[in-house]
Amino acid sequence: MKINKDGKKPKLYNILVQAIVVTSIIVMLTRGEGHRNTLAVCLIAGGFYLAAVIQLIAAFFKQIRYNLYSYNTIYYFGFAMFLLSVWVMQVYITIDLIRYPDIFGVHEILRLLLDSAKMFMIMSLPFILVFSAALCISNIFLIVHEGKRFVNILGILLAIALVGGEAFLILFGSIQIGYGVQIIVNDLLINFFAAVYLYFECMLIGAIIADVIAALAEPDPDRDFLIILGCGIRKDGTPSPLLRGRIERALDFYRRQKKETGKELIFVTSGGKGPDEIISESASMKRYLMDQGITEGQIIEEDRSTDTLENMRFSKEKIQAVNPEGKVAFSTTNYHVFRSGVCARRVKMHAFGMGSETKWWFWPNASVREFIGLLTEHRKKQAMIFSGLILSYIVLTFLYYR
Repeated sequence: MKINKDGKKPKLYNILVQAIVVTSIIVMLTRGEGHRNTLAVCLIAGGFYLAAVIQLIAAFFKQIRYNLYSYNTIYYFGFAMFLLSVWVMQVYITIDLIRYPDIFGVHEILRLLLDSAKMFMIMSLPFILVFSAALCISNIFLIVHEGKRFVNILGILLAIALVGGEAFLILFGSIQIGYGVQIIVNDLLINFFAAVYLYFECMLIGAIIADVIAALAEPDPDRDFLIILGCGIRKDGTPSPLLRGRIERALDFYRRQKKETGKELIFVTSGGKGPDEIISESASMKRYLMDQGITEGQIIEEDRSTDTLENMRFSKEKIQAVNPEGKVAFSTTNYHVFRSGVCARRVKMHAFGMGSETKWWFWPNASVREFIGLLTEHRKKQAMIFSGLILSYIVLTFLYYR
């Protein structure tokens, strides 16, 4: 899969402007009474939701062309799916309004917004069940092959959290406890829970799509440098199967580039020495490359890094010292491409990744670890979006019961 790097960064300020305009029109229309105003409100709201979905999907593809390794890629797709579910429910409300004009009114439209997070959870239940089952199956195979370790049950823990959240909503979300203020508090708590679940589910869906697209992407065969990201070696100093896959993927790209364009490149072996390793991952990769016919002059060692962000930062320093204008690619495992690209962007290095294949039962659990890693980054942006989402549902609750 080729990625066009000549796109422009999408800007979605227009959606905010549209939301303000639509809200103002709806407020004006709801001052009057009657079916005609209610129907107009439904049609305007539905049109806005559909337009927002289209704009978010368009922004998603523009973002891929501009910068594949961006949190915006996750947000655009994840929340486009959420707004799509709101639009579907709005269409349903509109049809009911036309059929039963004496029953449905503006109040139901506000209720739709208030329940939108809960409805999204219910509509996405089949996906959650299938995804959770896949995580559990993956972890069972992983435990059989690699033993009982905490990291090997992350998928099962996430599956329990996902299904447990859905079960909690189904069991308690439709129950109204008490009277008056108690009902408002109950509704507020349920919608708060649903909003929290909504945020992380949208992030999860967006991250899955971003991971798949990044893993399928292929850099242009015009690279000057190719970083190979380390991931552990055997006790005898040879690359582990996972690391060997990354090296072979890099070699395949190198040979293809040389065949198609005749252009040579320099390998950057990136990885320090762990406490239980006899040599650095960088040295292990260098030995492997030289055994495959790569000359020592074609290899730069980066042997200080201890994580992906340091891989990119220290590799950039090595590359800058040789050719600051050089075009860079990196090789890692398929599930790790997207987050590695995010790390490259964080150190202001334009690098495009390629992913080596791994066992089918390894990918889901590894993707969970990558997702958790993504959640720990860009905290300010996530806090702003998360807080805005929570505040919206709190405001909607009080508006509905006003």
